[in-house]
Amino acid sequence: MTSTFAKLVPLVLAFAVNGAWAHGDVKCTTRPKAEWKPHTELHEKLTKEGWVVRRMEATASCYEVYAKDPQGKRIEAFFDPVTFARVEEK
Repeated sequence: MTSTFAKLVPLVLAFAVNGAWAHGDVKCTTRPKAEWKPHTELHEKLTKEGWVVRRMEATASCYEVYAKDPQGKRIEAFFDPVTFARVEEK
């Protein structure tokens, strides 16, 4: 049992590291957080557009949104916190 566990640990760590780097190239704004609009305004805007927001997080430069878009597709999307423009991953 110990050898099976020892084989699984590197595999689990590899997935964890890859997930952490999954969207490291997304840069939304360089403006200070004091200029960011509240995330609640983005939530309200998206809801009015037909999105179903499950969760929102603030990254270093973006709002990261986990939601269903108006077509019902589950997505992870990034938005500029100053303009609320959607930002695509590079």
